[in-house]
Amino acid sequence: MIRTAVVRDIAEVDAIMAAAFDPRFGEAWTRSQCVGILAMPGVSLMLAETDDGPAGFALVRRILDEAELLLLAVAPPHRGKGIGAALLRAVINDCRMMDTAMLHLEVRSGNPAVRLYGSHGFVQVGHRRGYYRSRDGLAFDALTYRLMLR
Repeated sequence: MIRTAVVRDIAEVDAIMAAAFDPRFGEAWTRSQCVGILAMPGVSLMLAETDDGPAGFALVRRILDEAELLLLAVAPPHRGKGIGAALLRAVINDCRMMDTAMLHLEVRSGNPAVRLYGSHGFVQVGHRRGYYRSRDGLAFDALTYRLMLR
């Protein structure tokens, strides 16, 4: 089941993020960053739940007729079960219902999620060299993608 999440769900989101994002790449957000962005207009959070509890989430920001998928994560024990694809479809459907023209996202080069985005029609439109920095100072490229919704 995928439902709209709220600030009180941040502990579950934080736990999923800690498990899902490898600290080598510096992609995870802090709890205060998540809480702060949820207070902004146009931001929504979706939580995927299974019988075992929270399994994944998607964080989206909408501005006018465009949206950005800020974060999408699935806890490792739940990967390979279609939860990431279900979250992505929910985000796309929600954007279509809101008459969103374009959905953007950015992902680290080498992230296996690139295949998921491509299978849902996202097209690479940019490449930022050395954009992400790990805690130990290593740099990783960022790839930007766009999905035209109308």
